[in-house]
Amino acid sequence: MSAIQRRLLATSSAAVFVALVVASNWLTARYGLIGGFVAAGTFTAGLVLAARDAVRETAGIWASLACIAAGVAASASMAGPRLALASGVAFALSELADTAIYEPLRRRSKTRALAWSNLVGSVVDSLLFLTLAGFPIWPAAAGQVAVKWLMAVVLPLLVVGVLRVSVLRDRVRTEGA
Repeated sequence: MSAIQRRLLATSSAAVFVALVVASNWLTARYGLIGGFVAAGTFTAGLVLAARDAVRETAGIWASLACIAAGVAASASMAGPRLALASGVAFALSELADTAIYEPLRRRSKTRALAWSNLVGSVVDSLLFLTLAGFPIWPAAAGQVAVKWLMAVVLPLLVVGVLRVSVLRDRVRTEGA
């Protein structure tokens, strides 16, 4: 990957990351807990974790933390300062926990590193966010962690798998023609 491509990927990942932080906070402020189990913003918060991984991989941890700050600042007026602060603290501390797991494991397997680090990051993010935002921790924490992990790990792996199958099918068609 060229330096320009890497910069473009870092910039677009950062923009998506910030937008998803804002969306997560807005959804939670607007709809609260869905069914008493999952904050509405959890579905996009799981994607925040995936975008955060992309930013950290292309631009580093400081860029990731800057994106969190930008997302929190942008969402404070629409989600309220308490919710935005809870989100920012939870995302930032879960990023540090995520990085502590991800970095040593990525040399062996990026997929395994993403799975384990996002599981840990999801737990840290969920417990901190629920506590600081004033939501009940149980039973919401289990739902939060499950949804975030599915959105941050399972969904991207499915998308990558589908894309790989599609590319392989196109190669077979092209070579067979």
